[in-house]
Amino acid sequence: MSKGNDWMEGAQKQWLQGNQPGGTGPNPNAAIMNISPTKWSCKCRIAEASFYSSQAEEPNPPTFFTANMMKQCAFFFSLVFFFFHFPATLAQPSQAPAPSGPTNITQILEKAGQYTILIRLMKSTQVADQINTQLNNSNQGLTVFAPTDNAFSTLKAGTLNSLTDQQKVQLIQFHVVPNFLSISQFQTVSNPLRTQAGNSNNGEFPLNVTTSGNQVNVSTGIVDATVANTVYTDNQLAVYQVDKVLLPLDIFAPPSPAEAPAPAKSKKKASADAADSPSSDDASLDSSDAVSLMRRAMGVSFGVAVIVAFCL
Repeated sequence: MSKGNDWMEGAQKQWLQGNQPGGTGPNPNAAIMNISPTKWSCKCRIAEASFYSSQAEEPNPPTFFTANMMKQCAFFFSLVFFFFHFPATLAQPSQAPAPSGPTNITQILEKAGQYTILIRLMKSTQVADQINTQLNNSNQGLTVFAPTDNAFSTLKAGTLNSLTDQQKVQLIQFHVVPNFLSISQFQTVSNPLRTQAGNSNNGEFPLNVTTSGNQVNVSTGIVDATVANTVYTDNQLAVYQVDKVLLPLDIFAPPSPAEAPAPAKSKKKASADAADSPSSDDASLDSSDAVSLMRRAMGVSFGVAVIVAFCL
């Protein structure tokens, strides 16, 4: 028994030395040992497997510095996501919102953009004030056709400057229909439309609307325009973008050709005619000479008759 115990104690010492710090692990020679002489007998291969499994189950925990770095990185990426995502979302185009307070046509156009020339003309002609007063002091609706700055740029140079103040007022009023029209109502509206410019008779201020599916076309007799977009609508005011300036016939119709004047007689022809036709003095002279000759002939005939009578 003493020999067996000594042998077992030696094996245990070898195994413990391998597990100490700086050790090389369990003695490989102990892997084939079967410590069976006493109740402490065990298989060292089981002990070796238990040692390595315990090492795998206890990973080194992250240090404080590593945890702080992870938090900072997460915060940084959150900021990057915020600054790159939200500006793109806010920049998406939308219909011009209604300005706060009373309805103001120029503020609506300013919010929509690209209507600088139209706004300037509305203010200088005071048509903007007329529209705002009508919208805020009555229940009557309005429809405005709004040409963009690009539409005005297609006009011939000097077109606007050649108009009188009254013609500028009529031009802007020609873009305003004194009642509210939705897109669907254009399909059933009666032509010609009456605008604030005045009479819609042919040759003055007629405005005709036709539809083809969802497309709305506007004709003045001078230009044909298309409704490109709905700028604003609130069931009392409708503002539609058009791709051309609406030019009324009364102002921009080409002048009708004037009647050609009767040709005047040439001086030479007149003088020749005067030379050919006898004058009144010549005619009276000829007639008096004829009377004298007749009287002389009658006298001669009477004398001859007296002489013949005496001879018989």
